[in-house]
Amino acid sequence: MKYIKIVLQVLLLYGLVLVGGWLRNFFHIPLPGSIIGLLLLWAALSLKIIRLQWIEKGSYFLLSFIPLFLLPATVGGMDYGYIFTGKGFLLIPITMISTFLTMWISGYTSQFIARKSAERKGKVPCE
Repeated sequence: MKYIKIVLQVLLLYGLVLVGGWLRNFFHIPLPGSIIGLLLLWAALSLKIIRLQWIEKGSYFLLSFIPLFLLPATVGGMDYGYIFTGKGFLLIPITMISTFLTMWISGYTSQFIARKSAERKGKVPCE
């Protein structure tokens, strides 16, 4: 029964992706159908149309295979090796700087939101 539940949850998630693709084609929206499906899922969860329990195990199942989903994009980048010829060493510091910058901005933003949330509740966050 556990596996049937996971399959049904994955089918529900896939159905949202298909609906997103259909909406994209029907309304000529300049976003990928998967992103529209993700926005539909977010809206449905926010409005409590879909409960988290209905998709939780299927989501965790899909997340466990995320490296396999990203592998084709990485391999596809090999087709553009000529772009990186002669400039490959520049990509290393650019990647490092952008990674650290992303980590810093994400950390600062999460701390800011946590501080504001704590102030709203009347609590002082530990620093």
